[in-house]
Amino acid sequence: MNRLSKILIIVLLTISRIGHSQEIPDSLKIFRIETSDGNEYIGSILETDSLTVRFKTSNIGIISIFRTDITKISQVKQVQMKEGRYWYENLQSTRYFWAPNGYGMKKGEAYYQNMWILYNQAGYGFSDYFSVGVGMVPLFLFGGASTPIWITPKFSIPLERDKINLGVGLLAATVVGENDASFGIAYGVSTFGTNDKNVTLGMGYGYAGGDWAKSPIIMVSTMQRTGRRGYFLSENYIIKVDNEYLVLTMIGGRSLIRKIAIDYGLVIPFYSEMEQFVAIPWLGFTIPIQSR
Repeated sequence: MNRLSKILIIVLLTISRIGHSQEIPDSLKIFRIETSDGNEYIGSILETDSLTVRFKTSNIGIISIFRTDITKISQVKQVQMKEGRYWYENLQSTRYFWAPNGYGMKKGEAYYQNMWILYNQAGYGFSDYFSVGVGMVPLFLFGGASTPIWITPKFSIPLERDKINLGVGLLAATVVGENDASFGIAYGVSTFGTNDKNVTLGMGYGYAGGDWAKSPIIMVSTMQRTGRRGYFLSENYIIKVDNEYLVLTMIGGRSLIRKIAIDYGLVIPFYSEMEQFVAIPWLGFTIPIQSR
């Protein structure tokens, strides 16, 4: 080994050690502390001991919190701070009102989603690239009526972090209590943008009873952050039925209220023989039930 090579190795090792030694101390990091009484605090940890955490908040100054009262301590990412205020994480960043986008759930994440009481779905991230949802509409509660159930496996492929994400998946459903009642859709989506502000283009082929549709369903959706706790959502479908086209538009918003994401809006159909304007209300919520 010549002298120049030795010098280069020494320089690289020195840079590596410097990088490790310059790790940001906890006193300069921003944390979020959640307590058992439902409160949360944003700020920096000054010191800790076996009983308390001494915490400097941005609005009420320095406080001491008993460790027994703390339910969760998490570090706040820099992108979540806007003009000194904490912007809450999107609790359902992988979906719009109903349709999925190219982002995937993280390993260990899970959620429960409900729409208009009867629609129930839960999802779990088995890895950062693969998740599965299961759901049902429990009509059996009403006189033993036939009950739709489904499963939604999905693969997520990040092409460029926070810029381009692809997703492919399947909604496979059946109606318990009916013969030959299988149906569903196989789809692919491309999402452009972050998980807070993005546009998704998608296409899927539906099937029923073993027969596949001859024409695809086209989907165009967007999610745009509007503030600390709010989003604008739009989900749109172009569906060909025989020789006619149906355009189905969903438009509204999402509000983050503590650990619940509430979706609300209108479902508006457009078709050639439409005689009057129709708008159907939409209401649902999502609750994270597990995180990494």
